[in-house]
Parts: sequence; C-alpha cells; structure tokens
Amino acid sequence: MILFYSFLTLFSGILIFIPTIMTAQPIPEHSLPVKLYSDNGDNFIVIAHRGASAYYPENTMAAFKAAYEMQAEMIELDITLSSDGQVVVIHDEKLDRTTSGKGKVSDFTLQELKKLDAGSWFSDSFSEEKIPTLEEVLHFAKGKISLNIEIKSEAVSNSLHGGIEEKSLKLVKKYGMEEYVLFSSFNYHALSHIRELDVEIAIAPLYERKQSKGKLPSQLINQYKANAFNCNFKKLSKRWIGDASKHKIPIFVYTVNKERHLKKMIQSGVRGIFTDKPDVLKSIVENLWETN
Repeated sequence: MILFYSFLTLFSGILIFIPTIMTAQPIPEHSLPVKLYSDNGDNFIVIAHRGASAYYPENTMAAFKAAYEMQAEMIELDITLSSDGQVVVIHDEKLDRTTSGKGKVSDFTLQELKKLDAGSWFSDSFSEEKIPTLEEVLHFAKGKISLNIEIKSEAVSNSLHGGIEEKSLKLVKKYGMEEYVLFSSFNYHALSHIRELDVEIAIAPLYERKQSKGKLPSQLINQYKANAFNCNFKKLSKRWIGDASKHKIPIFVYTVNKERHLKKMIQSGVRGIFTDKPDVLKSIVENLWETN
C-alpha cells in the first residue's frame, strides 16, 4: 500500500491536499509525453534546468553530469546554430554572459566556439568547460537520462529542411532517443516544423503570450499537435490547471528553486518542474511518498 497525496482537489478556490490510501497501479500511458530511463512510477519528472545549474555552469557537460548524479530524470538544455550550421548548446543569443567570447553565437564556427571558456564566469574551477554540441549531450544521455531540448527562437528560419529542427531530429534519431526527448520552443514555428518532419516525437509549446492569442493550453496543444504544455510557474493559473486536467495534458513549469514554491507547484498537479536544484526537488518529491 502507498500513502499518496491527492493534490488536485479544489475547494472554494483554495488548493488543498488530502492523504489517501491506495494500491500502487500502473500510470496511464498518456500521463507523460516521454519515457524515462529511471521511471519510479510517480507520474512526475524532476527536470534539471540547464543541468544542475545552481551548482555548476549552465549548459555545460559538468552541469549535465551532475544532474544525472543527483538522480534528475530529465535535463533541459538550449540549442542554437553556429555559423557553419552545427547544433550547439547555449542559452543566450550572445556569448558574453556565459563564455570568454563576445558577440553572437551564430557569427562563430564550431571550431571557434570550442576554443572559448564556458565555465570561468561561474567559477575558476570550471575553466576547462567548453560549449557542448547537441551530439555530445546525446552521446552522454543515451541510456541514462531523458532530455527537454529547447530550440532557441533566433535559430529558427522559415525553411522546413536544413534548419535546426531537422538537424536536431536527425541527431536524436541517430542515438535512438526519440522516445526520451521532448522538444520545446517559444517560437511556435519551430514546433510546426518538428511536427511536420516527425508526427510522433513529443513537442511542447513554451507559453508565449503574443503567439498564443489568449488560447487555453488544450487549444494550443490541438493547434500544434503537441504533447505537453510548458510555462513560467508564475503564470500558471487555476483556469489553465483545470483545462489541462480535463484534457489530460501534462504541464511542466519553470524555473522553480525555492522549497515553498516547489511544494506549491507539486500540489497544483503539474507533471514536472524545471529547477536549478534537482537534488532539492528530488528530495521533496520522494518525501511525498510513504510505504506502509
């Protein structure tokens, strides 16, 4: 028997939770959009935001390896293109904040980007960290941990073929990780491209107000034939939660680091949380399950 906390009860507009005794049973297939290599059956994903980025320089192999060691179930990372069309992992359009370089990422070849220091901005002890390629991350992640690959808006073109979407899909398929990857983007054109190129791989809109035009999560999911809904936790509303619950749409929220906010989001019924502190979230989630 398992003591499970039912977090979706709403009474007078107030979120409450009620402990109930229930027998462990399989989770419905539709509950999560991707498979997990280490699925504990709790129907929730601990997602390391840009890796374990509270403790390591974001979007580096050090941060990704640490996230895996902390038993995160998914890594979120950002991808864009180098000037020679290689898929690289970095969040910002410019190099200045997280590397020793200056200027736009897209103005440099992969060889030039690989010469940069991507860790000293965080700590001198990470001076050997480099900007990873998506292929390097996939090589590490295969058989270990699922990925949420965010396609940066500036890398998206109007072309269906030869762009970042097609390049990324080919790499994911090369490593046989189709069922373990969720693509997301603030640029909804990227989602349309991914879906046109592959009808099965999981995709999720990252909520962007102007493109969404007031639509509910279920309406966006239907429009883009998506599998999940990603949004800022501060924008998550009871209306969105109700709509997603009704249509069995998993919601993932970013970027949550404070314990009280993490607990509140779990209680709201989201299916995953992006956090810079996957170890903290992992501990909180585990403490919500008790064996009699």
